Order: sequence, then C-alpha cells, then structure tokens
Amino acid sequence: MRIENYLRAHAQNTGEKTALVTGQVRLTYAEFDAKTEALAQYLLAQNVQRGDRVVIFMDNCWQAAISVFAILKAGAVFTLVNPSTKADKLGYILNDCTPSLLLTQAKLLPVIDEAEAFSKIPSVIAVQGPSRSKRACLSFEEAVTPQPDSTRLVNGGIDIDLAMLIYTSGSTGRPKGVMMTHRNIDAAATSLTGLLKNTADDIILSVLPLSFNYGLYQLLMAIKLGATLILEKSFAFPQAVFDLMRAEKVTGFPIVPTMSAIMMQMKDLTAGFLPDLRFITNTAAQLPVPHIAFLQRVTPDAEIYSMYGLTECKRCTWLPPQMISQKPESVGLALPNSEVYLVDEQGQPVAVGEAGEMVVRGPNVMQGYWNNPEASAEVLRTGRNPWEKVLHTGDLLRMDVDGYYYFVGRKDDIIKSRGEKVPPKEVETVLYSHPAIREAVVAGVPDVMLGQAITALVTTNDTALNDKDIIRFCRQNLEDYMVPVFVLIADELPRTDTGKVSRRLAAEILAKQYRQFQDE
Repeated sequence: MRIENYLRAHAQNTGEKTALVTGQVRLTYAEFDAKTEALAQYLLAQNVQRGDRVVIFMDNCWQAAISVFAILKAGAVFTLVNPSTKADKLGYILNDCTPSLLLTQAKLLPVIDEAEAFSKIPSVIAVQGPSRSKRACLSFEEAVTPQPDSTRLVNGGIDIDLAMLIYTSGSTGRPKGVMMTHRNIDAAATSLTGLLKNTADDIILSVLPLSFNYGLYQLLMAIKLGATLILEKSFAFPQAVFDLMRAEKVTGFPIVPTMSAIMMQMKDLTAGFLPDLRFITNTAAQLPVPHIAFLQRVTPDAEIYSMYGLTECKRCTWLPPQMISQKPESVGLALPNSEVYLVDEQGQPVAVGEAGEMVVRGPNVMQGYWNNPEASAEVLRTGRNPWEKVLHTGDLLRMDVDGYYYFVGRKDDIIKSRGEKVPPKEVETVLYSHPAIREAVVAGVPDVMLGQAITALVTTNDTALNDKDIIRFCRQNLEDYMVPVFVLIADELPRTDTGKVSRRLAAEILAKQYRQFQDE
C-alpha cells in the first residue's frame, strides 16, 4: 500500500485522535491530513511532477512531518536533510537529486545561501521566522492553508513507485541516496510494528532527527498504525523529556547508545520512573552490556528491543526481549519476512562461529543508490532466485549454534596489526566493561612497525582514570595482540549528523595524536 493512504484512512475513521505532538502544537489525524492535502495541492500548483524529488531541510517540527506526507500525496519523492548539514554537503545532495522544490525554515536560509556556491538552488518554501537571508521564498504558512474550492487529490501512483531518498552519512565517502519504494517502507514497517506488538494505543516519543532513518520510521510507523507520535528536537535536556513522557503516558521510547550513556550519568533515575513505558528500542549502534543492565534496572516493566540495521534495508536483525539477558551481545535474528546469511570473500557460506559478510534478502532491501549504478551493482547482486537482488552489507558477523548473530565489524574497519586481524568491536566491548568508561571507539592508525596500531578514544566518569590504567585493564582482559598501544581520553566523542559515534573522525583524531605521541 502507498504510505499516504494509511493517513487518509485514519483521518476518515479516527479523525479526532491525536496524531502528532510537537512543542505546543497538537494535531489530530483529521488536521494532519488536511494540512498535508493543502500542501500537496500547493506543490502541484508549483509544477511538481510525479516522481520529482522534493527536499525537506528542517529540524524536528510539525512542518517537516506534514511535508513528508504532502510530498507523497503529490506523487513525488521526499528527501530529508539534517538541519546541521553544512553548505557544501547540502549543495552536493541538491546536485545529486536535482529537486523541484526545497522546503525549509527561515533560520536555515543562510546555509542555503552558502550552498548556492556548490549547487543551483530550486524554488524555496520557507516557514516564517527571523533570518539573515534576503532570499525570496514562498510561504509555508500559505502553502498549508486549505483552499475552499480544492478537490481531494488522487495521484494515481502505486506502491512500487519511489517514495524516498535517504542519504547515507557519507562516513566512507560522498553520501549516497538510498532509493526506497512505498512497498519497501511498508514491508519494513509491517515487520517492525509486528515484532514490537505496536497498536493504535501506543504513544511514542522520539528525539531522533527525522533525517535519520531510525527517527523517520517513528513517524512512518506511527501513522501506519494510527498511533500518536511526540516529536522532540533533541535529548539535550533529558529530565524535561522524562517529565513530558510521564505527562503524556508514553509507551514507546526509541534510543541510541549515546542517550543511554547520558541516562547512566543521572543519579536520580529510580526503578519505574517511567511508569507507562512498555518498550524501548535501540539501533544505529549496539547497546553495550552495561547499558542494558542499567535500562533493565530503571525500566523493569519495559521490554528492551536491541536491533541492528543499515539505511539500505532499514533493519536487519532484532533480539527478542526475553533473550537480552541470555545473549546481551547478540544482534539477534532476521526480521520477520526477511532472511540474513553469512558468506566468505568467495560468496560461500561460512561455518557456525566464523565471521562472514552479512547478506540480506527481503522486501525491505533498497532499489539501489540514486544516480549511482556502479555503487548499486557493488552491493546489490543476484540472489538465490534469478529475479531478485540481495544486499551485500559489508558488515562482518558470526552466528552461534542457536542461530543468533553477533556483530564483528565493518569489513573496512578491521585492524591489521602485527599480522593479526583485530575487530574493533571486540576491543570496544572490553572497554565498555570498565565501570568508569562511558563511551569508547577503537580504530587502527598507520604505524611503520605494526602496520596498524590499535588505538582507542574514550570518555570516562572518573577524572583520576588515565590512559595507563585503561591499557592495563585491557591487558588483563584481551589477548596481547588486541591491546591498544595508545589511548586518548576526551570530553566527548566525534559524531555524525545523526548522532552516531563517527569511527572515521575518531580515527583522524587518533592518528594525529598518535603521531605526536611517537615524536615525543
């Protein structure tokens, strides 16, 4: 089914129910639907054609959520761009997807002005507000005002039409536009809402950016179900977020490890502090075992769903909550209605316990990278049936005798030191087991003697803990060839636009500091 049709159905059947809460704005399904209808009509009046790309460059606001569904109603394709994106990257994305329109906020217009040095800027529809820019823009407020003589839209599209382009973070090069159809989105959302036991009664609070695949699906899944989504801009003030969760009786809370790390520093969180919470989800990066234990202690009645995925297929695996204490380091099993398996460099299955590249097959697999057939062909290859394409993820995992999968690392991240191959994840797991270490990222940096030196960037709870203490701890818990030779303690770890720890940026910091360390 086309995604916008879920909204239309709920607006007709349960129109007075709250669909979206952002700040002081509360929209019912009927109001949400009416605003998307008006904006879709406006887009068509601006000559947006079926299949055109329309970019949404906004923070977590009701206008961004409205824009997603309006673009789909117009038969077009939406692309969300993180509001923290710099001008050069924004220009690259605009050049790549050649949008017909750009929807934004007045406060972000200066970035668009700068991006003009890198790309042609399409017509802009902007939410009103203070701005240093003098750019002439169409009014978003006017665009979402229903016209009395308008008729209901029927765009004629079907579910195999392209619905969205989601750009990868670009951590290994230029961002790539992941192409997802309505059918792709619906298949992934159906699997996820099924395993989470979601219903229309759920109230989900998300602080994750809508431009982040994980954050976007909170909106898509809530509308599919007829549930309520509370959209916050960030987790900068966690106590305020928790107060809101109690007031709104929130049942679902999607997090990333950065958020659980912040929660672990809050001394006043006691068991049951979120009494209505039914489930917590995690993806983007695996939850460290100490984080799992902490969440189990402070939210004893909530089920914790640890998941693993990537933009190219939304989600790959999930760990059933009843198994999280038995196999806390596992990323679990394949999603319902999908399959994962592991292969070696020749494409042959690997034995139980051996690391292999994860391959994903199912209706959640992307159609390819926009305007990039070479990169598409590299990861999408013929599968078990001649008519299907399967996704070669570049992720190394291993499987235990019970069929549960464990993340080992990215193929490109494996450190080759002293003639041995070291997965950063194994070293990070040991670092996280130290009670004073909050976050850690491990990377290999060039070394004349070692090939690559194993280095670590960490944040701690204890100012007395030093690099020698951490290396000593690693020697007690790791084989000799896996022990970091250099540890750098930082106030915070570098992150991508989506809030994930950036191994690439961490490696750059570590390489620079390691060179200085060697020169001393």
